[in-house]
Amino acid sequence: MKLRNLILAMAALAAGASSVVSTSAHAQAREQFMPVLSYRTGPYAPNGVPWANGYVDYLKLVNARGGLNGVKISFEECETGYDTARSVECYERLKGKNGGASMVQPLSTGATFAITEKAPADKIPVVTVGYGRSESADGSVFKWNFPIAGTYWVASDTILQAIAKKEGGGMDKLKGKKIALVYHDSPFGKEPIPLMQERSKMHGYDLQLLPVAAPGVEQKATWLQIRQAKPDYVVLWGWGIMNTTAIKEAQATGYPREKMYGVWWAGAEPDVKDVADGAKGYNAVTMQHGAEPQSKLVKDVMTMVHGKGQGTGPKEEVGQVLYMRGAMSAMLGIEGIRAAQERFGKGKVMTGEQVRWGLENLNLTQAKLDALGFAGVMRPISTSCVDHMGAAWARIHTWDGKEWKFTSDWLQADDQVIKPLVRSTAARYAAEKKLTPRTPADCQS
Repeated sequence: MKLRNLILAMAALAAGASSVVSTSAHAQAREQFMPVLSYRTGPYAPNGVPWANGYVDYLKLVNARGGLNGVKISFEECETGYDTARSVECYERLKGKNGGASMVQPLSTGATFAITEKAPADKIPVVTVGYGRSESADGSVFKWNFPIAGTYWVASDTILQAIAKKEGGGMDKLKGKKIALVYHDSPFGKEPIPLMQERSKMHGYDLQLLPVAAPGVEQKATWLQIRQAKPDYVVLWGWGIMNTTAIKEAQATGYPREKMYGVWWAGAEPDVKDVADGAKGYNAVTMQHGAEPQSKLVKDVMTMVHGKGQGTGPKEEVGQVLYMRGAMSAMLGIEGIRAAQERFGKGKVMTGEQVRWGLENLNLTQAKLDALGFAGVMRPISTSCVDHMGAAWARIHTWDGKEWKFTSDWLQADDQVIKPLVRSTAARYAAEKKLTPRTPADCQS
C-alpha cells in the first residue's frame, strides 16, 4: 500500500512538473522578444545610458498597459560598448533567443552597416531611428532596413535650412558662406557629407570637412583650423564626449556657440550640462522631439513604471532628450508589431517577417500618437514599401544655459534634393550586391 501511494505521489509530482514546464513554455511562446543592444560602459556611455533607459522603460510600460493585445514583451540587454564587432556578437547571440528576435535596433551606424548584410538571411528587421544608412529609406532595395522618422540627410538638410533662415531667407542666402563640418571619423560621421556636398554645389557655399578621431577627446588641431579659417557656421556631427569637448574648444577659441549647429545626437543634456553657461546659444536639430518632461508619456512612465519601483534609471532623466529618443525608438518598433498583429492575428506572437510587414505599413496618425502619450512630441508617420522612413520633419532647439528650448518652427527636409540622392545611392548598393529592387507587385506580398 505504501509503495502504491509512493508511486501515485511520484506520478502526481511528475504531472505537476510537466504542467509547470508546459505552462512556462506556453508563457514563453506568448512573449514577443526584443533584444536590446546598448552601451552603458566606455566613452559613449553618458549618452548611451539614457537612451537605453528610455528604451527599456517603454517596453516595461507596454507590459504595464497589458502588452500588445495580451502579448507581453520580453527583452535582454547586451553591452556593445559602441563597438561594431561587439554589436555584431550581441546580435548573433540574441537573434535566436526566446523564439527569435522581433527586430534589432543597433544604436550604431557602424553596426547597422554590418548587420544590414545579415538581416535578409536572418529575416530580422533592422530599425534605425535617426541613424544608420540614409539610402536605406528606399524600401525597394533595403527590404529589411527601417530608418524611421529621419536619416542623417534629413538632419543635415534641415540644419542648412535653419542656417539659411538665420541669414534672413531661403537657401540662396548660403551663397558665399563658409560652413565647417566637424565630424566623428566613422561611418556615422561621414553620413551627412554627400548631402552637404550636393547642397554646396547647388547654393555656392564653401564646405570645409574636419574629421575628428574617435572618441573625440583631442580636438585642439581641429579648432585651430577653425580659428584660422573663420567659418560662418560650424556643423557638429558628434556623439558622446566629442560633443562636450567641441563646445569647450569653441568656448576656449572664442567661436560663437550661436553659430554652431549639432546633429540630433549632439543636442542632449549630457552634451551641454558640464559646460552650462559656456554652451549658451548652442543649437541642435531635433528628430521631432526635444526634452519632453510634461508629456503624457512621461507621466505614464512615472506612474506605471517608476511608481511601481520598476524604473530602469534615475527619475530625474525621465523626459530628457536621449531618454525620449530611446522611448520613441521602442514605440516605433512596438507599433510595427501592433500593425503586424492587425494583419496576421491579434494576440499572437509575430515572426520577424511579419514584423517587417508591420514596419512597412505603419500609419501612426496624430490620434494614435496622442493615445500613446506622444501628443505634442511627434508628428504623424506613415511608411510604405518604397518609403521606409515615413517622415522628414525636424525642429531646432537651443541651450539657454539651463535647458533646451525650441527656437524654430517645424522644418521639412526637401524631397527634391534627398529623394534623388537616396535613389542613386541605393541603386549603386543594389548593383554592388547584385540585388533586384522590388517591383510594385512584390510590394503586395
